[in-house]
Amino acid sequence: MSILRCTVFAVSLASAAYAASPAEDQVLSAVKSPEITVVHLWAPWCSNCQTELKDGGWTKMVKDNPQVKFYFVSVWNDGQDGRAMLQRFQIVDQPNVTIVADPGPRRGDNKIKQFAGLPVSWIPTTWIFKGGDVHYALNYGEVRFPVLQQFIEDAKSEWSHKGEPKLEEQ
Repeated sequence: MSILRCTVFAVSLASAAYAASPAEDQVLSAVKSPEITVVHLWAPWCSNCQTELKDGGWTKMVKDNPQVKFYFVSVWNDGQDGRAMLQRFQIVDQPNVTIVADPGPRRGDNKIKQFAGLPVSWIPTTWIFKGGDVHYALNYGEVRFPVLQQFIEDAKSEWSHKGEPKLEEQ
């Protein structure tokens, strides 16, 4: 078999092995919007995720940004969406919130390692999208809500360096 055929075969196998979940398809469709979309990967058993909720940060963030769409994606939670916990913090009934669950398991080799084409190695993980592009990715754990608010504001702005002098011109 030629190298090209082997490569095509390997890529085909890899593609077949990874199929997007319905939750992932829903999020991928949503982030194409020209509006800002925040995707928050979390799990109700995760102590860092619980801390974010207990502090009231997510409740305030969702209520203070009604024009932003928030997707709470429960991952590594055996297909459960964590809705009961989000309900306790008055997040579920907000009109700008969608709650989905990845069907994958919590442990083992079948645990997801990527979502929406981005790596997932830790939760909570929070991404800010606009027009299908990731503007910011917070992949390190608990989010600081003033920083998240600043990232949302920055994602709203339209800026460029057009017309600014280049370094060698100064």
